[in-house]
Amino acid sequence: MTETSTTVIATHSGTFHADDVFGVGILMGVFPSHRLVRTRKQELIDAADFAVDVGGVWDAAKGRFDHHQRGFDGARPVQLVDGNPVPGVGYASAGLVWSQYGTAYVQAWCTAQGHALDAAAIEQIVRSIDHSLVQYLDIVDTGQGDVSPGIFGLSSLIAQLNTHWLEEKGLDHAAKAQLLETRFREAIAITRKFLDHAISKKVAQLRAMDTVRQAPRLLGGRVLHLQEGGMPWTHVVLNEMPEVMFVIYPDSDGDQYQIKTVPVEAGSFTARMDLPASWAGLRDGELAAVNGVVDSVFCHLNLFIGGARSFEGAVKMAELALADAAAA
Repeated sequence: MTETSTTVIATHSGTFHADDVFGVGILMGVFPSHRLVRTRKQELIDAADFAVDVGGVWDAAKGRFDHHQRGFDGARPVQLVDGNPVPGVGYASAGLVWSQYGTAYVQAWCTAQGHALDAAAIEQIVRSIDHSLVQYLDIVDTGQGDVSPGIFGLSSLIAQLNTHWLEEKGLDHAAKAQLLETRFREAIAITRKFLDHAISKKVAQLRAMDTVRQAPRLLGGRVLHLQEGGMPWTHVVLNEMPEVMFVIYPDSDGDQYQIKTVPVEAGSFTARMDLPASWAGLRDGELAAVNGVVDSVFCHLNLFIGGARSFEGAVKMAELALADAAAA
């Protein structure tokens, strides 16, 4: 196929699942000029440039991404966990397409959004999306596990878009097929929206890392000052800045500076250093009366975050918190 030709993407007709929705959606993103064919007719499948979740063949070089055929054993590489080999998650069509075209999809998204990322960063995003999203679509579709019970989880929610007998009542075959295709395209749009936002957040995390590394350190290097709020900093601080106890940044409304504790590890509610216990749950004048910072705004009851109206006030709160911990 050439860049100007229309790429024909085939998948099965009838009820759809998250893995065929995802796989087709990826190919649509990589090949904007495309035509969708939902069919089980082998001659139409054979004539398509790509066949997703149908056709009985896995051959990425030929655009074939099915996993239902006898003898299929495609899976992600074996992982070592505590020194022991653990089999990789088996592929469904979502994972098969992502493993082949995930890089192209992420690159196309970044180009469209004006983000210039090197190949290593692109591959990091591809791996992250597979780890956090795609493998779970495969797990559900192949019955390797129940990671989305009830209608919880993307796979189950996508399944809700299929038609049911009451909607199909009175429709002829053509009308029913058209309704299903409309729903299928709705499912693709929803899935790609979630995927694109996941990619966007990962790009933001990667671009933030250098900014966090270059941010000024205060009070002997124990306080990190970020000049923008909402920037992800936890990964860099946890892995590269063991001396940092607090992070100061402007809040989203721009009317105060917040001081945030650093967790001992990602996801933990235990901090390297808490704010002083005497500040817990206090606000405004009550807090100022205790800590002497006249523009104090608040301190959370659980001592993981506080704030002041000015940057100088937030720095003073950090200085007091460090001194309180040293005296304890």
